Order: sequence, then structure tokens, then C-alpha cells
Amino acid sequence: MFKENEFKTNLVTWFDENQREMPWRETSNPYYIWLSEVMLQQTQVKTVIDYYLRFTKRFPTIEDLSNAHEDDVLKYWEGLGYYSRARNFHTAIKEVADKFQGKVPDDPQQFADLKGVGPYTQAAVMSIAFNQPLATVDGNVFRVWSRLNNDYRDTKLQSTRKAFEQELLPYVQNESGTFNQAMMELGALICTPKAPLCLFCPVQTQCEAFEKGTVLELPVKTTKVKKRHIKQHVYIVKNENNEYLIEQRTQKLLNQMWEFPMYEAESNESIQQTLGQEISFNEKPVYTLKHQFTHITWDISVFVAESTITKNSLVLPENMTWMKLTDKASYNFPVSMTKIYNHICQSE
Repeated sequence: MFKENEFKTNLVTWFDENQREMPWRETSNPYYIWLSEVMLQQTQVKTVIDYYLRFTKRFPTIEDLSNAHEDDVLKYWEGLGYYSRARNFHTAIKEVADKFQGKVPDDPQQFADLKGVGPYTQAAVMSIAFNQPLATVDGNVFRVWSRLNNDYRDTKLQSTRKAFEQELLPYVQNESGTFNQAMMELGALICTPKAPLCLFCPVQTQCEAFEKGTVLELPVKTTKVKKRHIKQHVYIVKNENNEYLIEQRTQKLLNQMWEFPMYEAESNESIQQTLGQEISFNEKPVYTLKHQFTHITWDISVFVAESTITKNSLVLPENMTWMKLTDKASYNFPVSMTKIYNHICQSE
């Protein structure tokens, strides 16, 4: 094991001199720091920055966000994906407004009890905003720490995460936020997965994997679960007023978001059954696309009705409505449906 003080000094010095400029690093506001950590989950920094700036401009305070309608919140999240993050964050902010007088609690356990706050978010926000001695362990930290110690434990296991958190505790007894950010930054900029820049690493002399030539073997991760592919059929239906049929999802995935009517190809349900009317569609899809989630891939085929529908001839279910293309901003569409929307606009 390397010398703790020398390792931390080298790492923090490098971070102070090389850290990237990010808007959430320019604030001590726990609400903003928390928001950034939620947005950064499974999303690249360059993507998050614009969303973060727009979101904080629209909801500058905890009070503003706690009083906002969910549809408005999701609209400012649109395109970031993983919408449960936004819903959980919104719910948690309401809890903060109600239970903690609008101030993010600095007690780690109280913060962990809020909706959607897991071990990583707890450690990141508590250390960066309040200097609480908690170690963050994300993908970057798993990689850095595994290589530093030439550690072949499976990083997909909860037991490994907990062990890493304990092993990192000595380094977060002071300057915890700085240390945690430095570890993550090292993983993002230097100790990268496939082509690590070992010759530029500030802690190269403390890295056992570099010494033994095993850097590219680490970290160890069990094989990913193979994604399930689902064939989806999307139906474009237009009425005589040039309005398009859309529906609000009731499923758990992308719940409450809007889409053009979509049915699994192998299901027994159909748009004809839903609308109670025979509608003819083009035999071949006019547009196809793939949309990937963590464990599922949608293979989407888009079909267009061969003729317009008379609006008054249909009695729509409660979760369906007609939308003019110019009114899309009033509805929360997931990325896949926005792509279909753009295709329709180009075809008009």
C-alpha cells in the first residue's frame, strides 16, 4: 500500500491545477450541487451543462422547483432521459421544502432518506456541499482504485462497493469534497477505460497496476446482461384539421410522457381496438429507428395512416388527444418520439 499523505497530496494538487470548468463547481449551493449529481448519472458532462443552466434558470430555488408542476419539470428534463431521476428529484425537493424549511439537510442520514438518494448521491452531495467524510464510488473511482491497488474484486458486486467506500474513508476525513472530485476527475481525464494516460498520471508512482503491467485488465466487471429487444410499431394518425393523434404513457417506463400511439408488434393489442375503428396504414414503415435503454432496446417501425381521420368520428380514451405540430412544446416527448416528430415535420 502506498503512502496515504503523499498519494492524496499528489492527487489534489493535480486536481487544483487541471480540473475542468463546470458551472456546478462555481457554487456552494447544495441544491445546485445535488441537481448536477442527479443530471450527471449515466450522462456525459458536455450534455449536462446546457440542461443544468436552463434548469437552474427556470427553477433557481428549492421553492421554485417544489411549487412547479411535474409536467413543467419534465419539460426542462426532456432529452436527458432516465426521467425517473427528474421525478424522484422533484419529489425529494418537495420533501426538503416541507420537512427542512427549504434547506438541504447536512445530516447524511436525513439526506439519504429523501426520494431517489442512493449511496453515491449521498456521498457526493454531502462531501462536496458540506464536507462530510463520505467517499464517493462511481465508475471512475472503481477504475482508479482497482488499478491503484491492482485489485481484481468484481466491481459489479455491492460487497466490493462497500469495501471500496471503507478503504477510501481515511482520505475523506478532511477536504472530502475536493478528494472525491479529484478521484472522479482522474478517472475521467487520465485513468480512462481503454487508453489511460499513465505517463501523465499524478499518482503513477503509487499505482500497482502500472508497475505490474495490468492496467488494462482492471477493473473487473461481470459480463453485462444482454439487452432485450422489443419490436415496437408506432402509428401516425392525422385528422382533417392537420392534428396528430398522441397518447400519454401509463407504463412504468417513461410514465406520463407523450408519444404517437405505440404497440408492441407481438402483443394482441392494436390501435384499431383502442380507437374502435378500422384504419388502414402503409404496409411498409416510412421510418425506422432504434432506441436503447439500460436493459431494453426498442426497434421502432413507424406506419402512417393512408387517409385522414374525421375528428368527430372518434371517441378517444382519456390518455389520448390531438396535437398540432406547432404545439409540441406543450407536451413532454421522449427522445425516440421527438425523432419521429422531426421526421414528420420534414415530410410535411
